[in-house]
Amino acid sequence: MLKRPFRLFIAFIALVLLPGPICGLAASAHEPDPENTIYLDIPSGRIVIQLRPEIAPSHVNRIKELTRQGFYDGLSFHRVLPGFMAQTGDPLGDGTGGSGKQLKAEFSNERHLRGTVSMARTDDPDSGDSQFFICFAPAPFLDGKYSVWGKVISGMEFVDNIKKGSRYNNGVVSNPTRIIRMRVAADIRR
Repeated sequence: MLKRPFRLFIAFIALVLLPGPICGLAASAHEPDPENTIYLDIPSGRIVIQLRPEIAPSHVNRIKELTRQGFYDGLSFHRVLPGFMAQTGDPLGDGTGGSGKQLKAEFSNERHLRGTVSMARTDDPDSGDSQFFICFAPAPFLDGKYSVWGKVISGMEFVDNIKKGSRYNNGVVSNPTRIIRMRVAADIRR
């Protein structure tokens, strides 16, 4: 028979270290906020993006607004450079379109790492609209120059499967991977 202090120690360890199904309290601490989580479905699977309102509140709000309108559904990853990034969000599919509402830049100290989601723009820092990209690999030359608004927390293997273009034509993709649907997680749980 275990002594009482040892039993309490074992109970504490179980509470802190064991996964959710065994200890229900531990699971809720790791659940992403559904209002700040995006489900981006492509043919190969679901990409889960955690939004970063603490560093880019205007961009996060706009992405959620467009997502709730169904704006991204059916759009292509029109520019995909191997080892760099996959870009989407253009209703014209050629890199020249947008939603018609440009956003003031929200640059931060957030680094562009594998899975970083950032707003595409022209040479004008305040030209971000609806187009965004997901980094395949670290891209430190973008740090502090593009508005980071999210990060992939699940499904990077599906990002890796997005059809790629060539460096010789700036990543333009023929017969590109398309977004099936993009949803705010909170809207699915209702």
